[in-house]
Amino acid sequence: RTVQEGRLCHSLHSYFIRPGDPKLPIVYKVERDRDGASFTTRRIVAIQKGRPIFNMAASFQVPEDGLEHAITPPSDVPHPDGLESDSEWSRRNAPQAPEPWRTIWLTRERPLDVRAVESDEDFFNPQKRPPQQRHWVRLAAPLTPEQAADPVLQRCLFAYASDMTLLDTCLAPHGISWANPALQSASLDHAIWFNQTPNMNDWHLFDQDSPMAGGGRGINRAIVHDINGRPVATLMQEGLIRYRP
Repeated sequence: RTVQEGRLCHSLHSYFIRPGDPKLPIVYKVERDRDGASFTTRRIVAIQKGRPIFNMAASFQVPEDGLEHAITPPSDVPHPDGLESDSEWSRRNAPQAPEPWRTIWLTRERPLDVRAVESDEDFFNPQKRPPQQRHWVRLAAPLTPEQAADPVLQRCLFAYASDMTLLDTCLAPHGISWANPALQSASLDHAIWFNQTPNMNDWHLFDQDSPMAGGGRGINRAIVHDINGRPVATLMQEGLIRYRP
Protein backbone atom coordinates (compact mmCIF):
# COMPACT_ATOMS: atom_id res chain seq x y z
CA ARG A 1 0.00 0.00 0.00
CA THR A 2 2.99 2.34 0.31
CA VAL A 3 4.37 1.28 -3.09
CA GLN A 4 3.56 3.09 -6.30
CA GLU A 5 0.95 1.22 -8.35
CA GLY A 6 2.44 -0.92 -11.11
CA ARG A 7 5.60 -1.86 -9.21
CA LEU A 8 5.52 -5.55 -8.35
CA CYS A 9 7.40 -7.38 -5.61
CA HIS A 10 10.27 -9.27 -7.25
CA SER A 11 11.93 -10.48 -4.03
CA LEU A 12 11.36 -10.70 -0.30
CA HIS A 13 13.52 -11.86 2.59
CA SER A 14 11.80 -12.58 5.89
CA TYR A 15 12.68 -13.73 9.41
CA PHE A 16 10.33 -15.33 11.93
CA ILE A 17 11.47 -14.00 15.32
CA ARG A 18 8.80 -15.05 17.83
CA PRO A 19 5.64 -17.15 17.71
CA GLY A 20 2.52 -15.24 16.73
CA ASP A 21 -0.94 -15.54 18.25
CA PRO A 22 -3.64 -15.89 15.54
CA LYS A 23 -6.30 -14.66 17.97
CA LEU A 24 -4.67 -11.24 18.37
CA PRO A 25 -4.22 -8.38 15.87
CA ILE A 26 -0.82 -7.62 14.34
CA VAL A 27 0.56 -4.13 13.81
CA TYR A 28 2.70 -3.75 10.67
CA LYS A 29 5.30 -1.00 10.70
CA VAL A 30 6.60 -0.09 7.22
CA GLU A 31 9.79 1.87 6.56
CA ARG A 32 10.08 3.54 3.15
CA ASP A 33 13.78 2.95 2.50
CA ARG A 34 13.90 3.97 -1.15
CA ASP A 35 11.72 5.03 -4.07
CA GLY A 36 13.92 5.02 -7.17
CA ALA A 37 13.27 5.33 -10.88
CA SER A 38 12.89 1.55 -11.27
CA PHE A 39 13.04 0.00 -7.80
CA THR A 40 11.25 0.52 -4.50
CA THR A 41 12.52 -0.95 -1.22
CA ARG A 42 10.58 -1.44 2.00
CA ARG A 43 11.32 -2.80 5.48
CA ILE A 44 8.43 -4.31 7.42
CA VAL A 45 8.17 -5.25 11.10
CA ALA A 46 5.20 -7.20 12.42
CA ILE A 47 4.47 -6.35 16.07
CA GLN A 48 2.28 -8.22 18.54
CA LYS A 49 1.98 -7.66 22.30
CA GLY A 50 4.42 -4.77 21.85
CA ARG A 51 7.23 -6.99 20.52
CA PRO A 52 8.48 -7.77 16.98
CA ILE A 53 7.47 -11.27 15.87
CA PHE A 54 8.55 -11.01 12.21
CA ASN A 55 10.52 -8.75 9.91
CA MET A 56 10.98 -8.57 6.16
CA ALA A 57 12.77 -6.65 3.45
CA ALA A 58 10.93 -6.45 0.13
CA SER A 59 11.95 -5.02 -3.23
CA PHE A 60 9.57 -3.89 -5.98
CA GLN A 61 10.32 -3.11 -9.62
CA VAL A 62 8.73 -1.50 -12.63
CA PRO A 63 8.15 -4.31 -15.18
CA GLU A 64 10.72 -4.22 -17.98
CA ASP A 65 12.21 -6.41 -20.70
CA GLY A 66 15.68 -7.90 -20.30
CA LEU A 67 18.00 -10.83 -20.93
CA GLU A 68 16.24 -14.15 -20.44
CA HIS A 69 17.19 -17.79 -19.87
CA ALA A 70 15.71 -20.60 -17.79
CA ILE A 71 16.56 -24.15 -16.75
CA THR A 72 14.48 -27.03 -18.05
CA PRO A 73 11.90 -28.43 -15.61
CA PRO A 74 12.17 -32.10 -14.58
CA SER A 75 10.81 -34.38 -17.32
CA ASP A 76 9.83 -37.39 -15.20
CA VAL A 77 7.03 -35.75 -13.21
CA PRO A 78 3.51 -37.20 -13.63
CA HIS A 79 0.64 -34.84 -14.38
CA PRO A 80 -1.24 -33.73 -11.23
CA ASP A 81 -4.57 -35.04 -12.53
CA GLY A 82 -3.33 -38.58 -11.94
CA LEU A 83 -2.12 -37.94 -8.37
CA GLU A 84 -3.97 -38.11 -5.06
CA SER A 85 -4.65 -34.77 -3.38
CA ASP A 86 -3.61 -34.17 0.21
CA SER A 87 -7.27 -33.89 1.25
CA GLU A 88 -8.05 -37.27 -0.33
CA TRP A 89 -4.99 -38.79 1.33
CA SER A 90 -6.05 -37.35 4.70
CA ARG A 91 -9.60 -38.70 4.50
CA ARG A 92 -8.32 -42.13 3.49
CA ASN A 93 -5.82 -42.32 6.35
CA ALA A 94 -7.84 -40.56 9.05
CA PRO A 95 -9.52 -43.72 10.49
CA GLN A 96 -6.09 -45.13 11.45
CA ALA A 97 -4.74 -41.83 12.82
CA PRO A 98 -4.72 -40.89 16.52
CA GLU A 99 -6.25 -37.67 17.81
CA PRO A 100 -5.95 -34.77 17.19
CA TRP A 101 -4.81 -35.75 13.69
CA ARG A 102 -7.98 -37.74 12.94
CA THR A 103 -10.28 -34.79 13.59
CA ILE A 104 -8.00 -32.33 11.79
CA TRP A 105 -7.78 -34.52 8.69
CA LEU A 106 -11.54 -35.11 8.58
CA THR A 107 -12.80 -31.60 9.36
CA ARG A 108 -10.25 -28.97 8.39
CA GLU A 109 -10.91 -27.25 5.07
CA ARG A 110 -7.81 -26.85 2.93
CA PRO A 111 -7.24 -23.64 0.96
CA LEU A 112 -4.74 -25.36 -1.33
CA ASP A 113 -4.89 -28.47 -3.50
CA VAL A 114 -1.50 -30.11 -2.90
CA ARG A 115 -0.52 -33.33 -4.69
CA ALA A 116 2.72 -35.06 -3.80
CA VAL A 117 4.71 -36.80 -6.52
CA GLU A 118 6.53 -38.78 -3.80
CA SER A 119 4.67 -39.39 -0.53
CA ASP A 120 4.94 -41.40 2.69
CA GLU A 121 2.06 -43.81 3.13
CA ASP A 122 2.68 -43.89 6.89
CA PHE A 123 2.72 -40.28 8.08
CA PHE A 124 3.68 -41.24 11.63
CA ASN A 125 6.55 -43.59 10.68
CA PRO A 126 8.04 -42.26 7.43
CA GLN A 127 10.82 -44.11 5.64
CA LYS A 128 14.18 -42.41 5.16
CA ARG A 129 14.57 -41.11 1.61
CA PRO A 130 16.75 -38.62 -0.29
CA PRO A 131 16.29 -34.92 0.59
CA GLN A 132 14.25 -34.23 -2.52
CA GLN A 133 10.51 -33.97 -3.12
CA ARG A 134 8.08 -32.54 -5.63
CA HIS A 135 4.55 -31.24 -5.18
CA TRP A 136 1.91 -29.85 -7.50
CA VAL A 137 0.05 -26.93 -5.90
CA ARG A 138 -2.92 -24.75 -6.84
CA LEU A 139 -5.83 -23.06 -5.07
CA ALA A 140 -8.56 -25.43 -3.89
CA ALA A 141 -11.23 -22.90 -4.94
CA PRO A 142 -10.45 -20.78 -8.00
CA LEU A 143 -10.24 -17.01 -7.99
CA THR A 144 -12.82 -14.96 -9.84
CA PRO A 145 -11.64 -13.47 -13.16
CA GLU A 146 -11.30 -10.07 -11.48
CA GLN A 147 -9.22 -11.52 -8.64
CA ALA A 148 -7.11 -13.60 -11.03
CA ALA A 149 -6.19 -10.44 -12.97
CA ASP A 150 -4.62 -8.87 -9.87
CA PRO A 151 -0.85 -9.58 -9.90
CA VAL A 152 -0.43 -8.39 -6.30
CA LEU A 153 -3.06 -10.82 -5.00
CA GLN A 154 -1.55 -13.65 -7.06
CA ARG A 155 1.91 -13.05 -5.56
CA CYS A 156 0.50 -12.84 -2.03
CA LEU A 157 -1.31 -16.17 -2.47
CA PHE A 158 1.83 -17.75 -3.89
CA ALA A 159 3.85 -16.51 -0.89
CA TYR A 160 1.32 -18.20 1.40
CA ALA A 161 1.51 -21.44 -0.58
CA SER A 162 5.32 -21.40 -0.68
CA ASP A 163 5.57 -22.34 3.02
CA MET A 164 3.36 -25.44 2.87
CA THR A 165 5.84 -28.18 1.93
CA LEU A 166 9.33 -26.67 1.79
CA LEU A 167 10.48 -27.51 5.33
CA ASP A 168 9.47 -31.16 4.91
CA THR A 169 12.40 -31.63 2.53
CA CYS A 170 15.15 -31.47 5.13
CA LEU A 171 13.37 -34.06 7.31
CA ALA A 172 13.10 -36.66 4.53
CA PRO A 173 16.59 -38.24 5.02
CA HIS A 174 15.98 -38.68 8.75
CA GLY A 175 12.65 -40.54 8.72
CA ILE A 176 11.11 -38.23 11.34
CA SER A 177 7.40 -37.36 11.35
CA TRP A 178 5.97 -33.91 12.09
CA ALA A 179 3.89 -35.68 14.75
CA ASN A 180 6.98 -36.90 16.62
CA PRO A 181 6.94 -35.17 20.05
CA ALA A 182 10.76 -35.16 20.13
CA LEU A 183 10.84 -32.77 17.14
CA GLN A 184 10.75 -28.99 17.51
CA SER A 185 10.36 -27.37 14.10
CA ALA A 186 9.67 -23.90 12.73
CA SER A 187 10.50 -21.65 9.81
CA LEU A 188 13.41 -19.40 10.73
CA ASP A 189 13.71 -17.41 7.52
CA HIS A 190 12.10 -17.49 4.10
CA ALA A 191 13.05 -15.86 0.80
CA ILE A 192 11.23 -15.64 -2.53
CA TRP A 193 12.46 -14.37 -5.89
CA PHE A 194 9.62 -13.94 -8.40
CA ASN A 195 10.43 -14.55 -12.06
CA GLN A 196 6.91 -13.81 -13.21
CA THR A 197 3.40 -13.46 -11.81
CA PRO A 198 1.95 -16.88 -10.92
CA ASN A 199 -1.58 -17.96 -11.76
CA MET A 200 -2.73 -19.71 -8.60
CA ASN A 201 -5.83 -21.04 -10.36
CA ASP A 202 -3.48 -23.37 -12.26
CA TRP A 203 -0.94 -25.97 -11.21
CA HIS A 204 2.60 -25.13 -10.10
CA LEU A 205 5.34 -27.71 -9.62
CA PHE A 206 7.45 -27.17 -6.49
CA ASP A 207 10.74 -28.94 -7.25
CA GLN A 208 12.41 -29.00 -3.81
CA ASP A 209 15.66 -30.21 -2.31
CA SER A 210 17.68 -29.79 0.88
CA PRO A 211 21.44 -29.44 0.29
CA MET A 212 22.34 -29.77 3.99
CA ALA A 213 21.22 -29.85 7.60
CA GLY A 214 23.19 -29.37 10.79
CA GLY A 215 23.26 -27.52 14.09
CA GLY A 216 19.53 -28.04 14.57
CA ARG A 217 18.75 -26.30 11.27
CA GLY A 218 17.94 -27.45 7.75
CA ILE A 219 18.34 -25.58 4.44
CA ASN A 220 15.59 -26.01 1.85
CA ARG A 221 15.27 -24.62 -1.65
CA ALA A 222 12.86 -24.90 -4.55
CA ILE A 223 12.43 -23.89 -8.14
CA VAL A 224 8.76 -23.51 -8.99
CA HIS A 225 7.51 -24.07 -12.55
CA ASP A 226 4.05 -23.45 -13.92
CA ILE A 227 2.10 -26.15 -15.76
CA ASN A 228 3.80 -25.12 -19.03
CA GLY A 229 7.30 -25.53 -17.57
CA ARG A 230 8.12 -21.84 -17.18
CA PRO A 231 9.98 -20.90 -13.95
CA VAL A 232 7.74 -18.77 -11.75
CA ALA A 233 9.84 -18.34 -8.62
CA THR A 234 12.86 -19.49 -6.63
CA LEU A 235 12.54 -20.22 -2.89
CA MET A 236 15.01 -20.60 -0.02
CA GLN A 237 14.20 -21.40 3.57
CA GLU A 238 16.12 -22.28 6.70
CA GLY A 239 14.11 -24.14 9.30
CA LEU A 240 14.57 -25.22 12.87
CA ILE A 241 14.64 -29.03 13.12
CA ARG A 242 15.70 -29.55 16.71
CA TYR A 243 15.42 -33.25 17.56
CA ARG A 244 15.68 -34.41 21.17
CA PRO A 245 15.00 -38.14 21.47
